[in-house]
Amino acid sequence: MFSKAVKKFGFSVIQRGCNAHLQSGRALCSSSDMSMTVRDALNEALREELQRDEKVFLMGEEVALYDGAYKVSKNLHKEFGDRRVFDTPITEMGFAGVAVGAAMAGLKPVCEFMTFNFAMQAIDQVINSAAKTFYMSAGQMPVPVTFRGPNGAAAGVAAQHSQCFAAWYSSCPGLKVISPYSSEDCKGLLKAAIRDPNPVVFLENEIMYNERMPMTAESMSPDFVLPIGKAKIERAGSHMTLVSHSRYVGFCLEAAEQLAAEGIECEVVNLRTIRPLDEAALVQSVMKTHHIITVEGGWPQSGVGSEVCARIMESQAFDYLDAPAQRLCGADIPMPYAKSLEEKSLPQVSDIVTAVKRNLNVK
Repeated sequence: MFSKAVKKFGFSVIQRGCNAHLQSGRALCSSSDMSMTVRDALNEALREELQRDEKVFLMGEEVALYDGAYKVSKNLHKEFGDRRVFDTPITEMGFAGVAVGAAMAGLKPVCEFMTFNFAMQAIDQVINSAAKTFYMSAGQMPVPVTFRGPNGAAAGVAAQHSQCFAAWYSSCPGLKVISPYSSEDCKGLLKAAIRDPNPVVFLENEIMYNERMPMTAESMSPDFVLPIGKAKIERAGSHMTLVSHSRYVGFCLEAAEQLAAEGIECEVVNLRTIRPLDEAALVQSVMKTHHIITVEGGWPQSGVGSEVCARIMESQAFDYLDAPAQRLCGADIPMPYAKSLEEKSLPQVSDIVTAVKRNLNVK
């Protein structure tokens, strides 16, 4: 089936000079400033997977000739050509359906939504076609498609462009849902998503694209892949567990830094993957700190924090809690347009600091 699909679509193998790539990698690793922006990490992951596997292709609005709305796909069209990186019409339902069909035919499409708010137009394709087909076909038809793009509130884009879809998609069996924080997360997890035989929803953050973050020598390698479903302890602590994903991990780290100056040590857990959730890491952390607060930009009802708190309450960690599990979420309203109201509608560092002290009964 795949050979026919390759012949039909005219896909060709694009090879890069291995020596040049290795030299580039060594140059990056030898740099004293071993860091990369989130945008460049995503770009490098796409480039490496396009080079590695001829079945992989990238599609979406403006991903090719314009180099992507956020320049995540910069130079990829120039390097791999219009049969591996191509623009689509402005119809999410249409091109998401093409991506799902191509995955069913044996290809590995990466389907970019200019924002996941627009993915509402394609929800039937993502849920009813991509997520359920493997189960409904009794395991005979995998759907290895990756849906990626910016998720959640940006800045000044108001109510119809500020939803966080982490909880929405994570409630659906058949999907894997990734919400990375750092450049290293983005590179390693996007590569894992593209290689995964299941449909994956990969939720990026628009505000973080230009954030420059440290990279290890290992993560600079084209062989670097992170496991899906494993959380990361970004900061160890003994008094409070702060659980978050995406941009708000950074908020938790900043709050933890401020609290450390007052003798309160917070353990910051970066979920990285929302489905499957790393329950073992959460339980282990709470058994150590005896307290937990979740932080997210999504709405409170039926959110990621709600699921985390439920898992803790139903697990062996419940007996270790010295205070109720607590959530910090976005306000339970459509996002306001005004900047001053927008800031009050999302958790801020000061809110995290106040919540930690209240939970610990510290003034």
